[in-house]
Amino acid sequence: VQLVESGGGSVQPGGSLRLSCAASGSIFSVNSMSWYRQAPGKQRELVAAITSGGDTNYDDSVKGRFTVSRDNAKNTVYLQMNSLKPEDTAVYYCNAEVEVIITPTYVDEYVYWGQGTQVTVSS
Repeated sequence: VQLVESGGGSVQPGGSLRLSCAASGSIFSVNSMSWYRQAPGKQRELVAAITSGGDTNYDDSVKGRFTVSRDNAKNTVYLQMNSLKPEDTAVYYCNAEVEVIITPTYVDEYVYWGQGTQVTVSS
């Protein structure tokens, strides 16, 4: 199973970016999907998460500015980031809890990470 991210880049304060993360491989189902970020010299932190049923939660620092969504048919999670601030600058990682097909009659759950995508907010 692989998670492939796209959509990072550089933007001025107040701008917007949309991140995508697609899971592929021997997937039976994808449960929770999340976005984390890690700024230089800081620990990785949870930004937003969404369950397979669409329930969401957000870090307080991004509430009202970021929106997490997913397309279950495509095993893809998105992060729409609006009103970006310099403090949002970080490498953003997606995370997914995936039920992997081990054999035709057996699945098991694993946690996967994307490769990370840089988001830079600067004037």
